[in-house]
Amino acid sequence: MSEVLASMAGNVWKVLVKAGDQVEEGQDVVILESMKMEIPIAADFDGTVKEVKVNEGDFVNEGDIIVEVE
Repeated sequence: MSEVLASMAGNVWKVLVKAGDQVEEGQDVVILESMKMEIPIAADFDGTVKEVKVNEGDFVNEGDIIVEVE
């Protein structure tokens, strides 16, 4: 199993995937909002989303697990 991590601290603005979705390397899975900017967070690998660990509106810190992919 692989994990998609937050690259910076911010609020989860939009969750773009759900459990069971297929994702490809480079596909955006979540968009964070930080300092009035939207920061897309992409998967680094292909796979199936096992679990989304965040909800829209949540605050995440750099390095937090956002999505688990298997």
